Formats: sequence, structure tokens, C-alpha cells
Amino acid sequence: MNIAVIGATGYVGNAVVKELAARGHQVTAFARNTGKVSEAANVKAVAADVNAADFAGKLAGFDAVVSAFNPGWNNPNIGADFAKGAAAITEAAKTAQVPYLLVVGGAGSLYVAPNLQLIDTPEFPQDIFDGANAARNLLTDLRDRRDVNWAFISPPAAFYEGSPSRPQGKYRSGKDEVLMNGEAPAGIHVDDLAKAIADDVEQKAHLHQRFTVAEV
Repeated sequence: MNIAVIGATGYVGNAVVKELAARGHQVTAFARNTGKVSEAANVKAVAADVNAADFAGKLAGFDAVVSAFNPGWNNPNIGADFAKGAAAITEAAKTAQVPYLLVVGGAGSLYVAPNLQLIDTPEFPQDIFDGANAARNLLTDLRDRRDVNWAFISPPAAFYEGSPSRPQGKYRSGKDEVLMNGEAPAGIHVDDLAKAIADDVEQKAHLHQRFTVAEV
């Protein structure tokens, strides 16, 4: 398959590029700094600004696109920057008629109880609230859209902490609820998250759906 990865030098994006390349796909890695893109014979690094007027043209012709776009958790304007960039990517995918756009979102919109999302609990870290809320708003916008072939993956609640030190090579899937490991939220190694993303893109398994994954 001919697959594009947006945000190809980020924590998730880099792992996805490596996983897709290892499977033999032709990967186009979009990044602001192409010098940081993982090198492989089947990886093409392309400098791109998702907010540029010509970005839709860059998405034409791919079998699938993975958006791991994130303006940075330490960015003081992450909420506004994420919203702007995500909207630009969505509209570009619509214009380019991308067959499958898999958006890597956040865990904040997962439910911990009926009508209670993780982001609205007292324990949710306030320093990442703006970015997580922007991702939640993106999901809300996408849910009713059928003019874009979207899918949305939420990493588990313990994605950035408490994950296993080594990849397991497997994972389990869920839908809209936080996956648990006993009494605690489950985590996942970034390599296993990349595996789940690659599997989903190959199968186009969650068209117009949100799903989540976690360690087994």
C-alpha cells in the first residue's frame, strides 16, 4: 500500500513510519523537519505544513493516510494550534478524497462511566487539558461526517505512563470506554500502538468509528 503519515517525526508518528516500512509499504513521511524522519528504502520524507493552501494536493493518490499531527504538549497554544491543524487535515483529506484517514487522537474523550469522559474527571492533568479537549472536539465534529473517510484511534489512558517497558507484539481493542488492567487504566507500548495502527490501516477496519487499544 501507498500510505502517508502526517507528523512523522513525533512520538507516535515515528513508530508508525517504522512499522509500516517494516511491513513493506511505501511510506510518505510528512514532517516540518524532514531530517528527523526515520530512514528506509521505502520511506520518502516530504516537508509539509498542514495549514498550507497546497496541502490537499499532497494527499492525493494515497491508499490511506495516518494523521499523528500534534503541535506539541508543551506548546502553550496547543488547543488552538491542534484545532486549526486538525481541521486543515480533515478538509485536505476531503478535497483529496483520501480513501481512509486514521486520526490519532487522545484518551481524554474515552468514557470512565456513563456520560463521564476521562477529561472531565478531577484526576485529569490540567496541563494537557487544552490539547485533549481539542482532540475531543475533533472527534465530536467527525462523528456526524460522511464526506470524509475518517477513523479515530484513542491511545489508552496510561499511554504516556505506566506502559510496559518492552512491546508485547499484541494488543486488545475497545470502542469508547477506557480499557482497564484490573483496577487501574491499561497502558500500551508505543510499538504496539503502531502495530495496531498499521493493522487498522491495512484492513480499513473502523471507517466512521472511534476505537481504542491497550496492552493484553
